[in-house]
Amino acid sequence: MVLMLLQIFLLILMLIAAIFTVAYKDLMNSVIVSGFISLGASLLFYFLQAPDVALTEAAIGTGLTTYIFVVTIRKTERMEK
Repeated sequence: MVLMLLQIFLLILMLIAAIFTVAYKDLMNSVIVSGFISLGASLLFYFLQAPDVALTEAAIGTGLTTYIFVVTIRKTERMEK
């Protein structure tokens, strides 16, 4: 029961983070918040007893993708018009 409530809480936090990702005009903030969405997904995979998928999501989704977006934003304009 507690695990299911934790999963629902994580899903709600991921939904709120997705709304903030779209709402921010500063692209760097959007990338950071989208990293939190990937982190929430990796935690959900872990709670669903898929640790290999959770590690992959944490490494690729949270780490590498966020890094690539940050490097790209640093080479372009930071603020959305």
